Amino acid sequence: MPEEKPTPLPCLLGLKPEEVTEAVAALGEPAFRARQIVEWVFKKRAVSIEAMSSLSKNLRQALAERFVTRSMTLSQVTGSADTTRKLLLKLQDGRYVETVLIPANPALYGGRSDRLTLCVSSQVGCAYDCKFCASGLAGFTRNLTAAEIVEQVVQAEAMAADRVDNLVFMGMGEPLANFSNLTRAIEILNADWGIGIGARHMTVSTSGLAPQIRRLADFPLQIRLAISLHGASDEVRERIMPVNQKHNIAELFEALQYWRSKRKQRITLEYILIEGVNDMLEQARLLARRARAIDARVNLIPYNTVEGLPWVRPAEEQCIAFRDVLEAGGVTATLRLEKGHDISAACGQLRLKQETAEGIVESPIPARRITIGAGASA
Repeated sequence: MPEEKPTPLPCLLGLKPEEVTEAVAALGEPAFRARQIVEWVFKKRAVSIEAMSSLSKNLRQALAERFVTRSMTLSQVTGSADTTRKLLLKLQDGRYVETVLIPANPALYGGRSDRLTLCVSSQVGCAYDCKFCASGLAGFTRNLTAAEIVEQVVQAEAMAADRVDNLVFMGMGEPLANFSNLTRAIEILNADWGIGIGARHMTVSTSGLAPQIRRLADFPLQIRLAISLHGASDEVRERIMPVNQKHNIAELFEALQYWRSKRKQRITLEYILIEGVNDMLEQARLLARRARAIDARVNLIPYNTVEGLPWVRPAEEQCIAFRDVLEAGGVTATLRLEKGHDISAACGQLRLKQETAEGIVESPIPARRITIGAGASA
């Protein structure tokens, strides 16, 4: 029989103060020890329990038998000429996730160049099979824990020796398919005792899980919402977004109207431009009507090449023409000639290459079948 691997210890980055208090009480320690531990974990960023020097040796030993302060290791950092950084993080079970650190574009932030945005993963792999994306090429493995979501921020800040100002949950995986861990992580990331990032500086990006959008609208923190739309009609969207077969555009936009009834923040519609698939100007005109109906802004992103997939990045002139149609239709539109195009920045590419090299997964690319035409199939 194969030897069973030991169950990983829970990580303190995923616990709230009251849970740490319960753990400390179970060890016969006073409540103030819990406050010390929380400060060591989130403010002092202790890399190990042994580093918590204000705790007794016996308490540190007891904690180390039950918890860790880190559950992943930084395996690789790749960087582009414009200083975008992609971090490849190895989890305790040997799998990998990616997180991408993006400096501000001064043109978008009033000349500021010190703002840092982090794209955070929520799952290992993805089950939603968006046809342009590398995250799901090897299928879905598991949800990330709340601690693993939080730790991506901790690891990125340690690597950059700087503070992350903005979080976008649009890395690997579908955030709303990991709802409970996502919302717990957001609470920890937002809390004064935790990481301390303002709720309005966090954006959850979803492929369009309408029921979960409604649940998130009822979540008390004022986070922002982005929708990976990528097609203004059902016919076009279903070619590249299989989730549209379950939650079509009409159902999705009903959920977005519910979101608007609960929130003041404007919704962002993310739209990856793919040559000959969704970059036609009639799609731009339809997209303008849909965006106006919910007072949404549109973020246009020219396709980021994924090795093994047949999609093509449109010419810059076509991207600009698409944006101009939106603006003429009264929609605020940003064309992001994105950073990181030279570092395999599309979600999942770096992780996929590493896991394939280690034999964790067989290379899925040759077996993947994609038809460009009436539809697409995996």
